[in-house]
Amino acid sequence: MTQSYKETDASLVLTLEEITSLTEAGGKPADTLMNVVALIATRFRTDVCSAYLLEPDRSNLVLAATLGLHPRCIGTLRMPLSEGLAGLVAEQVLPVAVQDVSNHPRYKYFKESGEEVYHSFLGVPLIDRGILQGVLVVQTKDPRAFRETAIRMLVEAANQVAPVVSEARTLDRFIAPAQERLWSLARNLWWSWDHDCISLFRDLNPTRWRQLNQNPISMLSEIPLEEIERRATELVLHSRINYVYRRQQEYLQADRTWGAGHAGVLRPRPVAYFSAEFGLHESLPIYSGGLGVLAGDHIKSASDLDIPLVGIGLFYGQGYFLQRLDKTGWQREEYLQTDINQLPMQPAIGTNGEPVVIEIQTRGGSIRAKVWRVKVGRCDLLLLDSNVAGNAPEDLELTSRLYGGDGRTRIRQELLLGVGGFRAIRAMGITPGVLHLNEGHSGFAVFEAIRTCMEEEGMDFAYAASQVAREVIFTTHTPVPAGHDRFDATLIEEHLGPLREQLGLSQENLMGFGREYPTDQQEAFCMTVLGLKLSRRANAVSSLHGEVSRAMWKRLYPRTPEDSVPIGHITNGVHVPSWLAPQMCRLYDRHLGIGWQQRSGRAQTWGEIENVDDGELWETHLSLKSQLLDFVRRRACEQAERRRESPQTLQRLSKVLSSDALTIGFARRFATYKRANLILADIERLASLVNDPKRPVQFLFAGKAHPHDEPGKRVLQEIAEKMRDSKFADKLVFIEDYDINVGRYLVQGVDVWLNNPRRPLEASGTSGQKVVLNGGLNLSVLDGWWAEAYDGLNGFAIGTGRTHSNMDVHDTRDGEDLYRVLRDELIPLFYQRDKDGLPRGWIKRMKRTIRTLGWRFNADRMVMDYTQKCYVPAAGGTSSEIKDPC
Repeated sequence: MTQSYKETDASLVLTLEEITSLTEAGGKPADTLMNVVALIATRFRTDVCSAYLLEPDRSNLVLAATLGLHPRCIGTLRMPLSEGLAGLVAEQVLPVAVQDVSNHPRYKYFKESGEEVYHSFLGVPLIDRGILQGVLVVQTKDPRAFRETAIRMLVEAANQVAPVVSEARTLDRFIAPAQERLWSLARNLWWSWDHDCISLFRDLNPTRWRQLNQNPISMLSEIPLEEIERRATELVLHSRINYVYRRQQEYLQADRTWGAGHAGVLRPRPVAYFSAEFGLHESLPIYSGGLGVLAGDHIKSASDLDIPLVGIGLFYGQGYFLQRLDKTGWQREEYLQTDINQLPMQPAIGTNGEPVVIEIQTRGGSIRAKVWRVKVGRCDLLLLDSNVAGNAPEDLELTSRLYGGDGRTRIRQELLLGVGGFRAIRAMGITPGVLHLNEGHSGFAVFEAIRTCMEEEGMDFAYAASQVAREVIFTTHTPVPAGHDRFDATLIEEHLGPLREQLGLSQENLMGFGREYPTDQQEAFCMTVLGLKLSRRANAVSSLHGEVSRAMWKRLYPRTPEDSVPIGHITNGVHVPSWLAPQMCRLYDRHLGIGWQQRSGRAQTWGEIENVDDGELWETHLSLKSQLLDFVRRRACEQAERRRESPQTLQRLSKVLSSDALTIGFARRFATYKRANLILADIERLASLVNDPKRPVQFLFAGKAHPHDEPGKRVLQEIAEKMRDSKFADKLVFIEDYDINVGRYLVQGVDVWLNNPRRPLEASGTSGQKVVLNGGLNLSVLDGWWAEAYDGLNGFAIGTGRTHSNMDVHDTRDGEDLYRVLRDELIPLFYQRDKDGLPRGWIKRMKRTIRTLGWRFNADRMVMDYTQKCYVPAAGGTSSEIKDPC
């Protein structure tokens, strides 16, 4: 029912005397604004009056004063102009009156504000001297149809108080500058690889920083404005905040970059980088392991180099899973819903000014998805989310979990990623010049690109496919057959039937693009085959993986010699700022020269590491090792407490491990071919190693098994059980819930990184590359990246690269060699100390591994390779290319 109330022009007018009185009473602009909203709420007989002011970037509103909403939201409740009814007022620069907000498509409920009890809304723009300053809003609990008189009078009231608002914005005092800059930093994931920015957030509240999974938005949301100001004053943080903020702005606005000089052709038509997962930071849980972390490192380095690139993925509302081990050591999976309000995500806005929603027709109906935008330095990441009104129940949950569900779920996710992802970027007005498919999951994007080309340029399928293929880069990541998705013809027709008809293809012709033998009707549709057939450039992720891939897929090129199969390789690398410990970064700053990080992909940058004092390097490593052991003890106690272990066990775990012992880390996905339990093959020999009182060894394990991988779970349980064996209780620890945070501690603090997959099943591997940056040494099978990195003096090798057709013989031989290297080479070198207590021989290897590998296995080098060898040629930006005569 519409509320009846008496209103007259005279009763609503704010007089100049009243405004002046409020200004004098308040003194500060923030206080004046509070007085103004209180007066307006009383005068207009509304339950709420709020003032939202434009932030300096003029693309976001922030709640600056309110009567009726939760006061703690002042300075923290933010919204882009594309969101909510207040945003609509600012977008249109016109009043908006709504009797019942629940019926309006632009209504967005901010739960922290307590506004769920208010129904009516009237908002008017705050304009001073012709310039929009913000939005003035009144709300009531009961539905109210605001009359023209009330709207006109609120506009007049807004005009009268606009100068106060303008002063508040000009003086930057409506919200503390510290708070404003901290929020600006938190909304761009650039902070996650800037050590100064990370330490700034941590110092605000170290305990909550750790408890909140190092999420600055969660932390800023719960700390009142006055508390932030108090902490900033006490810790003298204001200058640090301003310094980091200026550095962020300089980074975002820089134009003399590597990309500006080498990738200009991509500026108008950027790279569209598709990946099923992105591992950017532990607070954004949309990754499971290596593929996602590699994608995250790729987009970060693209940002650092200033390569025009847009990432495209899916938003998994429940992420992968939380891993918990029960008392028997068996892995249990737990899924938690992620709070979108605690993430640096905003709705992506299309060319029509509205939030992007894409729709895909299938035989069984349509699938819809909204699109989130995440700022990753200079790059954007777009994430599709199927939890939108209008979807069938099964599709509301379609993007809830990463790698969950059956084949039907998987194909629908991949349809959304590929076709939906391509439609999303086009809806935003982006015309990509390159499509980079990071693994086969997004292969359907090529079909959508071909359809678009046919529609816009009037081409037939064959010609459009040949044109689009020139712009497609396909990267394959695994030689393991299970890693290549395959779908039967029924699933393909159900989901791609409407698109197939638009392409003018028969069902058999479409299936042929995913088959090694196109006419074999018994063969399933393989996403990797699709990627290889519809791309002009394809690559593996290490030199050895390139050889394996050419042999694996040679049937696609029957008249081509295996060595000439068109699959090259670009070896993976890691993003240096993300994985390098702050202590090591400071050491490099002193010895590698100013700006070394911008040159980290060049060999000459790392040469000066040989001149670092041995003692300084070793002390830096020991401090990182100490941090790792503290972290492991804390996590071990938390795990035991969750399982309700005895007080005696908790006491023991609080002191587990020794800083004097050689510490070996193993953290991988627990697939059986990675052989996490290879070291357990001879329990007595292992016991003698870890219990040697003169030269002790200790092991740290972490990793998740896929929820459906029972053999992998048994391997994990076998390792976890050793923690309860008296022979290993203080020398072997399994750390639950392996994620980016756990990985960061491990790669920065271990002495040795153990990697022993069955060669040649490791495509590349990047965890050992992160260890290199921090001075750790690798002990690895000659597989993946280590096969091209090991030179005999920069780490240790298990075996000589031999394999065996008999898996048991293969495993036994590698196990024997693992123990031989430990006993005869690695352990003696680590414990060989001089009169100063320094392991000079070990430190020599540390320096060699940093110098010879730091530049090569580096994401900057990797992205530069992709840019020069793939992106620029695919976009037609090369200055010369001569084809060999046939």
